[in-house]
Amino acid sequence: MKKHILTLLFLTVCLLLQAQRTNQAFWSYIDKYKDWAIEQMHEYRIPASITLAQGLLESNAGRSRLATEANNHFGIKVGGSWTGPYIIQSDDRPNDRFRKYKSARESYVDHSKFLQQKRYQGLYQLGRTDYKGWARGLKAAGYATNPAYAESLIRVIEMYNLQQFDTGKYRSQKPATTATQTNSVDEFWQRHKIYLNNKNHFIIVEIGDDMATISKKTGLSLHKLYKYNDLPRDYAPTEGDLIYLKNKRKCASKEFKKNPIHIVEPNQSLFDIAQLYGIRLESLCKLNEWDEPHAVQVGEILRIR
Repeated sequence: MKKHILTLLFLTVCLLLQAQRTNQAFWSYIDKYKDWAIEQMHEYRIPASITLAQGLLESNAGRSRLATEANNHFGIKVGGSWTGPYIIQSDDRPNDRFRKYKSARESYVDHSKFLQQKRYQGLYQLGRTDYKGWARGLKAAGYATNPAYAESLIRVIEMYNLQQFDTGKYRSQKPATTATQTNSVDEFWQRHKIYLNNKNHFIIVEIGDDMATISKKTGLSLHKLYKYNDLPRDYAPTEGDLIYLKNKRKCASKEFKKNPIHIVEPNQSLFDIAQLYGIRLESLCKLNEWDEPHAVQVGEILRIR
């Protein structure tokens, strides 16, 4: 029984991880579309976390063909009262027809209207912060055929802290450093956003960044930046890297309490996993009963709590 459960868990997480590599595209998508998701939540009572998670998965963070050529972020097909243009793409059947929108915003609005159908009405009896109920209700109502769809949505929401947008209390994260507070129009901060993961702020490295500049702009010493991110002193930042601005935590956030594992992806190192969840490298080793960091294998199951 235990082996069977682990196999199912492995398959579920693998399906999700294929679509949700933590990189600049995912964080940028959240930053770009979170306000629209919150807007739709207030108007249609759909949790913003659900809208964002569906958009991330269905459009691969805005990079899918449907998103780039048809502004379709939610995989909604032609049907119902739709009389507008469409784009052809094989899905459940060859040459399925998907709705084509004039803009991504139109896609977000149509997604909310799409969920007003009778088969989804039971979802509106759930609390606005019950993202797990919404995820499982969408799957039960037939929104997607993927058997792991509900758990994939939940995993994305928890990994990217999307539930923070459901409370109505969300405020844009502000850098907690003197340098960024005193110069809001600085070119560096025009190019960089502050994100939150596992109760820690971080930025994403962009082309042209170096550690000296990051140190100067964040007001943190090079020593602290290296220490907070488990980095060697000769580290050269690469586009898409995550740089935390406080010391990382000893385990993944409480959202992963019921599913405290990570399955290693191709080309993923132990350091990558530590940064992904905002965990100290030393702590990640202790969680897995290792004396020191070592190479991990694709498919290996690691504890993150």
